[in-house]
Amino acid sequence: MATEHLSPLDLAFWRIESAAHPMHLGALAVFHTAGPTAAAGPAGGAAPGAAERAAALLAARCAAVPGLRRRIRDVLLPVGAAAWSPDPAFDPARHVFLVRTGETDPQTAAGPLMARPLDRELPPWEAHVLAGPDPESFAVLFKFHHALADGLGALALAAALFDEGPALRTSARPVPEQRAGSALRRLPGTLAARVQDVGQALEIGAAVARSGLPLGVPAALIADPSGKGTRAVAGLALDLDEVNLVRKAAGGTVNDVLICVVAGALRRWLEERGDPAPTGPGPRALIPVSRRGRAGAGGNRLSGYLLRLPLAERDPLLRLDRIRAAMDRNKDAGPARGAGAVALLADHVHPLGHRLGGPLVAQAARLLFDILVTSVPLPGLTFTLGGSRVREVYPLAPLASGQSLAVAVSTYKGTVHYGLVADAAAVPDLDALAGALRAELDVLVREVS
Repeated sequence: MATEHLSPLDLAFWRIESAAHPMHLGALAVFHTAGPTAAAGPAGGAAPGAAERAAALLAARCAAVPGLRRRIRDVLLPVGAAAWSPDPAFDPARHVFLVRTGETDPQTAAGPLMARPLDRELPPWEAHVLAGPDPESFAVLFKFHHALADGLGALALAAALFDEGPALRTSARPVPEQRAGSALRRLPGTLAARVQDVGQALEIGAAVARSGLPLGVPAALIADPSGKGTRAVAGLALDLDEVNLVRKAAGGTVNDVLICVVAGALRRWLEERGDPAPTGPGPRALIPVSRRGRAGAGGNRLSGYLLRLPLAERDPLLRLDRIRAAMDRNKDAGPARGAGAVALLADHVHPLGHRLGGPLVAQAARLLFDILVTSVPLPGLTFTLGGSRVREVYPLAPLASGQSLAVAVSTYKGTVHYGLVADAAAVPDLDALAGALRAELDVLVREVS
């Protein structure tokens, strides 16, 4: 069987991780249970609560998902590379945890768990079942290392654990066998592709240089890169109908409106904190863009757009116009060029470069962008686990070194869910920012009504 090496981008995510800046994605699923399903256990004792049932189901099902049984191991050749290998001692108990925190808010409990790196000796994922204040309430925090999956891939892995989950399959990309002489026959095309790749790399590098240094970024968006990596999590659910009302009246896309809500909320939050009024072109938001054709493929297929958030603009509709125009320019250029396509440069780095340069790349994130704003699309299906229905889904993004905030958003069952991950020391008032998201959408709705 051919060895499946990590792709260059997957390897980059694996190498840039540090204890203070773990590189895992998260998703906090909050479940609704209509009521107890049983009054007594097998021997007449108390029946397990919903959280216990959910943990047992996840532990039983994860062993049947091939993508969750693989770990990452260094290899001799190519030097610096890593590959996937089956975990011969795979134990669900080392990945699925029942957590009784005593917190009534699962987001509060999720913060310390997001700060904790995954065990790099095990398949890089975890599921924490957070027991609620009563026997029938619970939430599940899924954590998947970015080397294992991007947002769509993580969705496919989690969906495989739900009841009658959607047909989202995770599978290793097959490594085609090469026949003798095949590489020689492909040499002319390979050389042409190399020349094209070098041209693309130079174009992306030039765009990064033109994007500007992180000047005038609000201090609230900057964290001490040498900090201990404490994390806070907050979330907010908004009505998709209200977002569509703004979109139809003002133009653009749903994503344009969602980004505008983030920009307006940041401005409002900074004003309420008493910070200096935003000036200049605004912080640079990295907007990841998927390059995969289907959700089931493993690994990362990502590029991105770079967008200045116009925090200095006071008028909310003019702010939306500027965001829409900037996103249109990004789309016209395409996801394979521009400063936001910096992830594609990973393909041009030798594995040894990723191994030796990973820490330097991690520290350089602040030079590339100031805040991550990512969207994870969810299918229009209802997810359940042990008969309990997913009521809310808050996606959670990793936090780069030197940055204090990452914003992720998903739409599920007619509701937009914002998931906020922050450096807890730099942003002690994350709930206030979540509230500013609600206030900003209210302003946009009033402006177009």
